[in-house]
Amino acid sequence: MAKLVILNQGMTGRSFDLSVERTTVGRLEDNTLQIPDPSVSSHHAEILLRGTEILVRDLNSTNGTFVNGEKISETVLQPGQVLRFGQVELKIDDGKPVTPPPPPAPVTGSAPVPAPAPAKKAVEGTMVIPRGVNLNDLGQSGARPQAFDTNTAFSKKSNRANTYFIIGGIIVGIIIVGILIVALKKVG
Repeated sequence: MAKLVILNQGMTGRSFDLSVERTTVGRLEDNTLQIPDPSVSSHHAEILLRGTEILVRDLNSTNGTFVNGEKISETVLQPGQVLRFGQVELKIDDGKPVTPPPPPAPVTGSAPVPAPAPAKKAVEGTMVIPRGVNLNDLGQSGARPQAFDTNTAFSKKSNRANTYFIIGGIIVGIIIVGILIVALKKVG
């Protein structure tokens, strides 16, 4: 049975068996494989078992799905490949030792065989965290767009209940003052 083994520091060695036909991957708890990492989308990808093939499909994630460093939207996974969701790397393991493919046979009487492409640089486990807003990015501080005050979508809403409450309070206050004046005149 194939499984995914997490390679990232702090989660190294955690594994997940691919035992169901459809495995959803994402940050939220409703996924079959939950990866609580901020670089993983809430519903990042799905892994489908199609006979002996393992198919991975990106679900329009924010930070993308990669196989061996190449961004994919959908592809068949092979044992030993490194799968990455956002910044979280996993290795596909089918429990069998990985055997490299045989080298291509040399072609005689034709152009020389090109050298193999250099190995791709491994992605570091470092995640870039934005530092916030720079004061220089704000432009003119305190300046409002000209149409800001005239936009009716953001106009102040009237609150009739408060207005009625204030008017009622003033009337009750006048009545109390009037009663006090009448009472003082009778006493004096």
